[in-house]
Amino acid sequence: MKMKKKATGEGCGDNNCPFHGSLSVRGKSFVGTVVSSKAMKTASVEWGTKHFIPKYERYENKRTRVKAHNPPCIKAKDGDMVVVNECRPLSKTKRFVITKNLSVENASS
Repeated sequence: MKMKKKATGEGCGDNNCPFHGSLSVRGKSFVGTVVSSKAMKTASVEWGTKHFIPKYERYENKRTRVKAHNPPCIKAKDGDMVVVNECRPLSKTKRFVITKNLSVENASS
């Protein structure tokens, strides 16, 4: 499924961009926070969940941290809320791509 980018002038030139390149997204999508964006075109995205432990009748906090492709047209930075979608393996550890930066959308509204 090739995604359509909303009202941008020119493409970003990245072949692994779901909007301007040939990367198709499939599977699940998650909302998380960018923890690190130091690597080139890569960001670490983290989201948390609560897990109930019946023995102690309490909840524990769990978190999932994945590496995601950060296309040049999105440019997510540390602390941004983003939407990541599953895609084909892009490298040894990257299996997700950032498709939307929620922090930029909320700031402009």
